Amino acid sequence: MFTGLIQEKGKIIRLHHSSKGIQLTCQISATLLAQIKIGDSIAVDGACLTCISKKGRQFTVDIMPETFKRTCLSQKHINDTVNIELAMTASSRFEGHIVTGHIDSQSRLLVKKSLENALILTFSYPSEHEGEIIPQGSVAINGVSLTVVSCDNQSFTISLIPHSRQETNLGQLKVGDSVNIETDILGKYIKAQFKGERRAYV
Repeated sequence: MFTGLIQEKGKIIRLHHSSKGIQLTCQISATLLAQIKIGDSIAVDGACLTCISKKGRQFTVDIMPETFKRTCLSQKHINDTVNIELAMTASSRFEGHIVTGHIDSQSRLLVKKSLENALILTFSYPSEHEGEIIPQGSVAINGVSLTVVSCDNQSFTISLIPHSRQETNLGQLKVGDSVNIETDILGKYIKAQFKGERRAYV
């Protein structure tokens, strides 16, 4: 489980496709790499992946075909920046919100504008996630825990503070870019329960 509080921006060093699968290698600081063990879960742009090797300042993860297809990792290139978060520990402070690292869908940036010290970003989202994104609710974008400012049935808007803009890759986004979206797990359970109750009485 993750919190959506990004620890570092990593750089993609290698993205290797073979008959055995897909491997991604990222470079991060030696300090953060020292906290990673083989087999640990790491959120890369919000997608929960498993460390299979580490060397120097680099770690490598396997990416399953379904994960590659579902996420914007399929659109990444060498030297691209990705958001990195290690799985939270039992003794960690729980900030942000509950982030599972299971990406629901990709979304595209529709509008990018500045408002005083805030960066306002508006994203599209698929209709099947309607009801899972609500004003003042939580959403993870490329693994970053954010509060929804407003939404309708086709798009939602968030506001980035300068710290989040600098410490994540969201500030680098251009209109049309794809991002990974994970909606609030609590909202998904409530939505599923509501659907179940409706089926029970129909």
